[in-house]
Amino acid sequence: MRLISSLSSSLTSFSQKFIPSSFVIALILTVFTFALALIFTNFGLFNLIQFWGNGFWELLSFAMQMCLIIFTGYIVAVSPLVSRFLNFLANLPKGPKSSILLMVILSLSLSWIHWGFSIVGSAIMVKFIASKQKVDYRLLVAAAYLGMGCTWHSGLSASAPLLVATPGHFLEKEIGLIPLSQTIFTSFNLFLTGFIFLFLCFFVPNLHPKREEDIVVADPALVNEEQISLIPKFKDKSFANLLDNSPWVGLFFGILGMLWLFWFLISKKFEINLNVLNFGFLFLGILLHLRPSSFLRAAEEAGKLIFGVILQFPFYAGMYGIIKSSGLAQIVGNWFIQISSQKTYPAIVYWYSGLVNYFVPSGGSKWAIEAPYILSAAKSLGVSNSKVVIAYAWGDMATDLIQPFWAIPLLSVAKIDFKDILGYEILIFLIYIVIVSAAFLFFPL
Repeated sequence: MRLISSLSSSLTSFSQKFIPSSFVIALILTVFTFALALIFTNFGLFNLIQFWGNGFWELLSFAMQMCLIIFTGYIVAVSPLVSRFLNFLANLPKGPKSSILLMVILSLSLSWIHWGFSIVGSAIMVKFIASKQKVDYRLLVAAAYLGMGCTWHSGLSASAPLLVATPGHFLEKEIGLIPLSQTIFTSFNLFLTGFIFLFLCFFVPNLHPKREEDIVVADPALVNEEQISLIPKFKDKSFANLLDNSPWVGLFFGILGMLWLFWFLISKKFEINLNVLNFGFLFLGILLHLRPSSFLRAAEEAGKLIFGVILQFPFYAGMYGIIKSSGLAQIVGNWFIQISSQKTYPAIVYWYSGLVNYFVPSGGSKWAIEAPYILSAAKSLGVSNSKVVIAYAWGDMATDLIQPFWAIPLLSVAKIDFKDILGYEILIFLIYIVIVSAAFLFFPL
């Protein structure tokens, strides 16, 4: 563990000194894209500026879909019923290892269902468990973050697989629609997800310190904070206030939305896409909150979490415009062809996607940049688009384990620094990527 601790401190120090904000990273990548196009294509700067500006708004629909995943996930997670259920679950463990096991199961499961829901739900669960159990707080928070690095992009809210299954996506003319039956619900993806789930359920609880003096518990003042009620008190008995706080309003519209969702899933044989997922969680949130006042207060708080997506996606769309219109996609694709074979290409995409994710921690915006050239290379090598999507998805989430960007909501609730959990995350990451790499190299997709 001394080596792991030293490595985690070095990586944390490097990130704090040299890795800027995600917005500045987007600006740096924009300059880098311009430079690549100037060097390797025949277009001049003025032409590239045109491509950049023309592409700026091409991903508005996709950006809105990503915003809604975070937005609706938060609304569901903070609803009174879900919060009470999480509090009930926190009473079940009888010791530190079982507490860690519960957190691992919850984080991995919620992330597979909906990553936005997982970020908030896991953060709430950390406080509930820590207030009831004597457990190493660092490992508990590390376990809460596992879903974002191990299951979210192999599950129902996976950005790339859901996007290519959604009618009207930005690459539909080139690759058509790829249903989830060819990505998320393939036997390879489900088996690998299940194996990782079982491995982490066994491995992570056994990382808990054995000596009592090595256990770092949470500050009681942090984990015993009272939950803020989402239902404001009101004295005004006017008709408007009665409507705002009537549970019948949420019940009616929540059931209305659920009925449409039920009809759609049955008629389309359970083919899910981003629009269907967001619709389902939006109306589930309405149903769980019941009162419009509670729902609106949760929505107001959720709005604070999506400013980064709104701000950054146009810049990634601008890069996509340069890559697509300048021919840079084909050039970079040829580089992949030179170092790959049909058998090794999925593993190379997995590693490449993970590497880029450390510097661009956004599965959706990364896909907009990388998809044109990695799919172009796949076509030349005879690798199916669905295999590339799966490899991209697994690589994209792998380095989230050692990247603090998506941990920010969790860390802000848990009141802990990323460096405090990084040692555990690195140890898990090193073993995890060996397992997944071997799966892509030795087992057919």
